[in-house]
Amino acid sequence: MKHKGILAGLALLVVVAALAIGADEKAKKTTMPAAGTMDEKAMMEAWAKFATPGDAHKMLATTVGTWDTTVKSWWQPGAPPMESKGTAENRMIMGGRFLEGRFNGTMMDMPFEGLGYTGYDNYKKQYVSTWMDSMGTGIMTSFGKGDASGKVVTFTGEMDDPMEGKTKPFKNTITFADNDHHTFEMWSPGHDGKMAKMMEIHYTRKK
Repeated sequence: MKHKGILAGLALLVVVAALAIGADEKAKKTTMPAAGTMDEKAMMEAWAKFATPGDAHKMLATTVGTWDTTVKSWWQPGAPPMESKGTAENRMIMGGRFLEGRFNGTMMDMPFEGLGYTGYDNYKKQYVSTWMDSMGTGIMTSFGKGDASGKVVTFTGEMDDPMEGKTKPFKNTITFADNDHHTFEMWSPGHDGKMAKMMEIHYTRKK
């Protein structure tokens, strides 16, 4: 009797499984389109629009080359800025989709090296930028929009402040004066909580 009960139970499980599989197959037939019915041409056109570099990428490409930089940084409220010199090397990568920027100079009288990547996301319709440097172990990420003139791009994001032990918002702007000059500026809350300029970098194309 015990064996008969076990066999009956197994038979019941087989029946339930078969019914479940049949229901699943029926659902697939009613919810999934048959092969070949999707508009593959429309799909390819949408993907090409998303993947093809546009005017924003061409604007980023105008900064390709080698640049001399003059850096001003404010570390204490009311104190004069620290000044230093440096160089930047920019190049487009991934078929003109992203700008790679390598920076070398000094910061607080110490060697300083930075690396950033900037692109324009055609889907989100905004710039996206990452930055890492030799003064930290984190990666800063920011998102940006261009103004109506196309001469100013404003980025916003958050950064970790190890001195105060908290995360702070920041704002960066890049202002394009002409093909040989542009300026980077950065603001973040000071000790009073008000946004204050932390850094300013003037770029002059190396001839």
